[in-house]
Amino acid sequence: MSTRIPFLLSRRCVALALIALTATAAQAETEIDNAPALVIEGATIHSLAGAPEVGRIVISGGLIQAAGADADPTVDATVIDASGLHVYPGLFDAMTTLGLIEISSIAATSDATEIGRFNPQLEAASAVHPASQVIPVTRANGITHTLVAPATDQQGIIAGQAALLHLDGWTVDEMAIERSAAMVIRWPDIATTFFDRATFSRGTRPYEEAKERAEEAHDELRDWLDAARHYAQAQTSERVERNLELEALAQVLGGGLPVIFLTSAKRDIESAVAFAEREGLDMILAGGRDAWQVKELLAEKDIPVILGRTQSLPAEADDPYDRPFRTAAELHAAGVRFAFGTGAGGRFGPGGPHSSRTLPYESAMAAAYGLPREEALKAITANPAEIFGLGDRLGTITPGKIANLIVTDGDPLEITTQVHHVIINGRQADTNNRHRRLYEQYRSRPGRR
Repeated sequence: MSTRIPFLLSRRCVALALIALTATAAQAETEIDNAPALVIEGATIHSLAGAPEVGRIVISGGLIQAAGADADPTVDATVIDASGLHVYPGLFDAMTTLGLIEISSIAATSDATEIGRFNPQLEAASAVHPASQVIPVTRANGITHTLVAPATDQQGIIAGQAALLHLDGWTVDEMAIERSAAMVIRWPDIATTFFDRATFSRGTRPYEEAKERAEEAHDELRDWLDAARHYAQAQTSERVERNLELEALAQVLGGGLPVIFLTSAKRDIESAVAFAEREGLDMILAGGRDAWQVKELLAEKDIPVILGRTQSLPAEADDPYDRPFRTAAELHAAGVRFAFGTGAGGRFGPGGPHSSRTLPYESAMAAAYGLPREEALKAITANPAEIFGLGDRLGTITPGKIANLIVTDGDPLEITTQVHHVIINGRQADTNNRHRRLYEQYRSRPGRR
């Protein structure tokens, strides 16, 4: 969502563009309706809604029509012989910048952030690049859909609206499940350390000064919400000039649109929870490094958490080495709903959208440190779907749900497992990608003599 100089379009060009967009959306809907029926035959079905069983899955019109040992095959369907293989729900990365950043060091390929501190009107979907080379790499490892979230710079507070997208499609309209699935707010933390761009070094400030700066930012955010309330109330009058920022922000009032609060420290989580409760916001905590310290509060308030990368270093020097590994298990034991999002934070790994392909292994690390195996799978399938209000459409292999599935030769949490087929929106998605092409290219090079 970087700033660009707009082209000067004539009215005719604008009209043609609108017609093309409408036609594209209509074509995408028609293609889903006309999608060929699929039958996955002979696999062990891990529905996450019951015990695993060997059977078949019938897919038509982009939806799961039947699943199980007694499912009747559809006439004129394409049959995928999955004997000896396994079928799982497609994996869901609950927070990422996938499609917004190609190469982080090249500004022209980075659209994750926008200038300005408050940008509630901005939609991440408008900046997603469907032809990104990172998307096929991610898809080939079993991630079928993701929440693409905008980001902010150090001074930003409201980043904009996150989009829930399929990881297959020629256009964003084809990929979109929900163009606006949540508002993203970087909660103003009490930061005693900061990065000084003038000297390109880290600086420090007294705690009282840091607290005062944070409280001023909290008041500013509250003023924006108050303005959005007044704007919504005044919409009955024709004399009110349209304000896209307040119109977008008004969606979060009364819990209308979930709000992702991105923060990590215990004191900041507590202040964000109190703020959301006062303002009547439907809060989702993202990052949540210290969520284990306030797990009782999160469970009591029923605030779900999107955890960042578990394969991380401890945040504090005196933390045990396995602190990031154990957080998920402790939240589960306390009754806190949670999911994993590779873009929600973490102090180790490649970072950015390139981390999305490692999603199953972030959950696997938590499983190795106390999180039950099935809960680890649900944390990257059913849980994020329920957190974003889409539990009736995604997350389990159940008739009536969107057919986002993966066919594997083993447990997707194991790094040795291979993904044989990826089904997205009822269609077989291409698993070819840049990593595989480079692997094959250099694997077949002539040997030296």
